[in-house]
Amino acid sequence: MINWLVLNGVILIVAYLLGATPSGYWIGSWFYGIDIREQGSGSTGATNVLRTLGKWPALVVLIVDILKGVLAIALVRYIYSFDFAQGLTIAAGIPDILMAKEWMVILVGLMAIVGHSKSLWIGFKGGKSVASSLGILLAMSWVVGLGTLTVFILVLATSRIVSLSSISGAVAVSGLMLLSNQPLPYEIFAVAAGFYVIWRHRTNIQRIFAGKEPRIGQKLSTES
Repeated sequence: MINWLVLNGVILIVAYLLGATPSGYWIGSWFYGIDIREQGSGSTGATNVLRTLGKWPALVVLIVDILKGVLAIALVRYIYSFDFAQGLTIAAGIPDILMAKEWMVILVGLMAIVGHSKSLWIGFKGGKSVASSLGILLAMSWVVGLGTLTVFILVLATSRIVSLSSISGAVAVSGLMLLSNQPLPYEIFAVAAGFYVIWRHRTNIQRIFAGKEPRIGQKLSTES
């Protein structure tokens, strides 16, 4: 049991560190000499990078943040493909290796999301975890991931408000998990991660109701 706990503890730490990789902060600091945390909304995610630095830096940040989520899930599946990990799981009194792996998948996903929004490297600040969540969903189930992305794109096309699109995707993901008959751990992840993403957008929600949330191409005039 101890060895199994240590193994999974290490996996969770690595997942957090993957999520905590502050791509938006590094690009702003290394290439533009600015602290993205002091610009716009203060987020290190792709949306604030877009408003502050432009579309190409934002695209790089978006891709890196998606890959962080994909790699976190791939890490669990890779480790659990080895006989030693399966042996430790059985020795810990857990005969259902597949279910153990699926529960670890959601825990790793949540750690990567928290890492993205609370990065150890930049004073436990970060982004809203939307891109990383998308990467995790695509790795969990490409059908759910693409469905969530479709909701995001449709809302963005009509509203031109990134935060509203992100919130809509966070709400839709739970329904998509249920409709596609995903495993129970994935459905629990969808609820937990969706709630967390919405909570991270609480100031955006206030601005949306106040009619002050900027659309694509607009600057954020008033900070909360």
